[in-house]
Amino acid sequence: MDSLQRRYIPSMSAMRSFEAAARHQSFTLAAKELDLTQSAVSRQVKEMEQIVGAKLFRRTGRDVILTRAGTRLATDIGSELDNIRRVMMRAVSAGNMNSTLRVATLPTFATLWLIPRLPDFFSKHPDIEISFSTRLEPFDLTEENFDLAIHFGQQNWPNTQMRKFFSERMIPVASPAFVQHHQIQTIKDAKDAPLLHTSSRPTAWHDYLEKIGFEGRPYLTGRYFDQFSMVIAAVQASLGIGLLPKYLVENEISEGSLIVINDDELVTQNSYYCVTPIDQEDENVEKFCQWMIKEASHLST
Repeated sequence: MDSLQRRYIPSMSAMRSFEAAARHQSFTLAAKELDLTQSAVSRQVKEMEQIVGAKLFRRTGRDVILTRAGTRLATDIGSELDNIRRVMMRAVSAGNMNSTLRVATLPTFATLWLIPRLPDFFSKHPDIEISFSTRLEPFDLTEENFDLAIHFGQQNWPNTQMRKFFSERMIPVASPAFVQHHQIQTIKDAKDAPLLHTSSRPTAWHDYLEKIGFEGRPYLTGRYFDQFSMVIAAVQASLGIGLLPKYLVENEISEGSLIVINDDELVTQNSYYCVTPIDQEDENVEKFCQWMIKEASHLST
């Protein structure tokens, strides 16, 4: 690294002091957090200003306020320090175990399907540790240092390898109390029963009723929820009939706490995928993906 490059790279302590001061809008609170003196934080912020060539804070009495240049820099440095923290956490975990996988996953999928199955994976691969984070949309796996991601949708994540492990198959379910109260024996008996909707699947009930030829049943009425986990809770509370992915409620169905109103399934155009960087070759990632694919093969059809 030549002298010109070094000129534009501040010390780590200067970046940490600036980030803390920007977050707290206070040199005093930043100093307290970092166990430094206020004058030390001030000196390190000055180092950053000399490199940037602009004022990063404006003083207003005892407080400080970020300038426009300071605001932009604080956003970028905060993101980079978060990345460094994640890298270090991964390194520490890898130092304690042979390998740690960073997995981006969907919250409901992880809570209701993946995590309950993990004891089996860890029993087979005790040398592999996994760190989970929530992501809802495609992103740059390499830039964010993830080994793999769980994706729901189409096979349209650029610059990745995508392996499908199951399709979405939706079924109508209700609680035993709801079925008894509305005297439902078949789906035809549910003409006036309230329907429960998932906001991310706004046409699901329409598609399902059309598939089974159930005409005249209003399909947009009812209550809407943001997550499948909320719909499941609403179904269990006897608020209505939920159209839910079968894999999410198989245990409840087998235990009898939920009843399938109609055996016909709606197979949507979306599926679940294991997503990895296109040029990645990692034996432990492969073990995890293959394990998920095998677990998915056990789902009833």
